[in-house]
Amino acid sequence: MYLQFIPLQEAAPQGGGFSGIIMIVLLLVVFWLFMIRPQQKRQKEIRKFREGLSKGDKIVTAGGIYGTITDVREKTFVVEITKGVSITIDKGSVYPSASEAAQDAQQNQQK
Repeated sequence: MYLQFIPLQEAAPQGGGFSGIIMIVLLLVVFWLFMIRPQQKRQKEIRKFREGLSKGDKIVTAGGIYGTITDVREKTFVVEITKGVSITIDKGSVYPSASEAAQDAQQNQQK
């Protein structure tokens, strides 16, 4: 039995290096529209919410502690979790309600 070698066809030259660049740019635009932009919008909303918190607002911390803001400082809140018991927490760990905290947790799990 003899082996017969069949010459491989040479690949046709790629005529459009420019079309490849267009596809990459298009892919980046789609990625930005569906992934980056919504996340930036969400972060902006959360930042506005945290800046708008004031004394007397009810919150939930990222650790699941429910309380009422008794003092607003530059980077922290003093939160009363029960009568006579107050804690100081970072502004970055505050949610407006349990449903907001659950929604943010779901988004973090999807990443």
